[in-house]
Amino acid sequence: MASLHQLPALVAHSRTLVHVVVETPKGGRNKVAFDPDLGVFVLKGVLPEGHSFPYDFGFVPSTLAEDGDPLDVLLLLDAPTFAGCVVEARLIGALEIEQLEEDGSRVRNDRLLAVAANARLHKGIKEITDLSDEMLHEIEHFFSSYNSVKGGEIKVLHRVGSEKAHALLTQALQ
Repeated sequence: MASLHQLPALVAHSRTLVHVVVETPKGGRNKVAFDPDLGVFVLKGVLPEGHSFPYDFGFVPSTLAEDGDPLDVLLLLDAPTFAGCVVEARLIGALEIEQLEEDGSRVRNDRLLAVAANARLHKGIKEITDLSDEMLHEIEHFFSSYNSVKGGEIKVLHRVGSEKAHALLTQALQ
């Protein structure tokens, strides 16, 4: 059996859907990450009281982003899933993000934005521009706050649509 990080990034029966492996469910304070060497999910940290993940958060398997990890994905769906759940989703855009590392260097750590293929509440969302400015601001604020708590810093460089999100995915597949 293939490990979760080795699943195909693209859904076989579709030209547009990707697999997303959920690590941290919506509403959770525990930051969970899949450790491919151990083949299990590991607790990486706990958010402070009053903070939680606004949507399910995970990764696209079989990808490698500039930060050395698989591509990150914030996944919109009707209700939280669970760590290890594989969800078929469509990309609606991305936040191109520059992150300050502990050693003082800056690295890109983009976050793809996706909608679960069988979501009911978000089924009409096809592009990042379908999200309200308030919702995008809250998502950006979450990532900024989350990194600040860990002593880090991020800068959102651009909000980009689904076409650019697919280009980021293609780049991470190589």
